[in-house]
Amino acid sequence: MFYTIQNDHLKVTVNSLGAELYSIQSADGTEYLWQGNPDVWNGQAPNIFPYVARLTEQKYTYDGNEYTMKIHGFINAVELIPEKQTKESITLRYDSNEETLAQYPFSFTYRITYALKGNVMHVTNEVENIGSTRMHFGIGGHPGFNVPLEDGLSFEDYCLEFSHSAHPYRVGFTADCFLNGSDAEYPLVDGTKIPLHHDLFDDDAIVLKHTDHTVTLHSEKGKRAVRVSFPDYNVIGFWHMPKIEAPYVCIEPWSSLPSRKGIIEDFGQQADLIALDGGKTYRNEWAVEIIG
Repeated sequence: MFYTIQNDHLKVTVNSLGAELYSIQSADGTEYLWQGNPDVWNGQAPNIFPYVARLTEQKYTYDGNEYTMKIHGFINAVELIPEKQTKESITLRYDSNEETLAQYPFSFTYRITYALKGNVMHVTNEVENIGSTRMHFGIGGHPGFNVPLEDGLSFEDYCLEFSHSAHPYRVGFTADCFLNGSDAEYPLVDGTKIPLHHDLFDDDAIVLKHTDHTVTLHSEKGKRAVRVSFPDYNVIGFWHMPKIEAPYVCIEPWSSLPSRKGIIEDFGQQADLIALDGGKTYRNEWAVEIIG
């Protein structure tokens, strides 16, 4: 099922499958969200829970038992139910069940809320631990945005620009996208910018830590832009399908990182996972501002 929320500035459509964004349009009908061409990348904006990116051999352990989980967890592949909807907001919900317990041994309720305020879409994730034991998880977003956003411009006319100067580090990955322990400084042009070009992603995602928490996708030659704010996230990733001229870029706020190469991670020991005690609720927020 598809659900639409709308105000005077934005019209947003959400797919109940994975609670994935399907469309973000400005008032004049301009589409900002990548539309999922299967010849390039059929995703649009997958939600990530309860693990970010890859597990070695798709496996992890917890409390002496071994479990299997695919890339980016499972929330992107399940149907969520609408719990509450107004003209300008919608909350979708998913509860743990026998299927999730087979791959993730924690009882939870997951909610995601999309809410419009002016030309900004706020995204709130909520995880409620309805069990008695501490649960461990990662969470994040994976939205893709069209590039270019205007006729007459090219992919290379755009950049990703942080709001404030920073000295980020690029997280070191192996060729198959596991941690290799070799993080390195990642210089930004003028201390803030990453100019876009397609071969930027030939080695897969650029994942940065120690950045400013607001980044804008824009071109100095155009008026339309997308600004993503992620105050509650430690890591930001940028990606499009490697080694092709894909006309989009993903801006991905992550709470944690994938597993180490060759290591079957223990969820109880992986330091960057969120730990949530029984009966407690975790919330975070990120936002997308549509400019132009």
